Amino acid sequence: QVQLVESGGGLVQPGGSLRLSCAASGFPADYYGIGWFRQAPGKEREGVSCLTSNDGTTYYADSVKGRFTISRDNAKNTVYLQMNSLKPEDTAVYYCAASAAYSGRTFLQYSYGMDYWGKGTLVTVSS
Repeated sequence: QVQLVESGGGLVQPGGSLRLSCAASGFPADYYGIGWFRQAPGKEREGVSCLTSNDGTTYYADSVKGRFTISRDNAKNTVYLQMNSLKPEDTAVYYCAASAAYSGRTFLQYSYGMDYWGKGTLVTVSS
């Protein structure tokens, strides 16, 4: 059974940090691009960050560049998103996703191209 299970969301004050985790199982995650999308209330889902399957190159949306860091632990089949200097506009449900066909910039641009999705974890940035 294919699963992407996110964890680590919660309430944090502006300027704070959170680390999200995405545990993958049931498919050969090493061969998939994997990353994070987010969706704020009333807004479209947007790509946040991803890792390519071949060499682990990282990509970030301009809105999070310099503040968020994506990483991968292949032994644990887990992808992490370290989020620092959080802003109220980062408030959203964060989803982990994987794609066999899309990678890099196209991964972030084409959410409809994902093969698997997690159920999401809520991040709220508020004082």
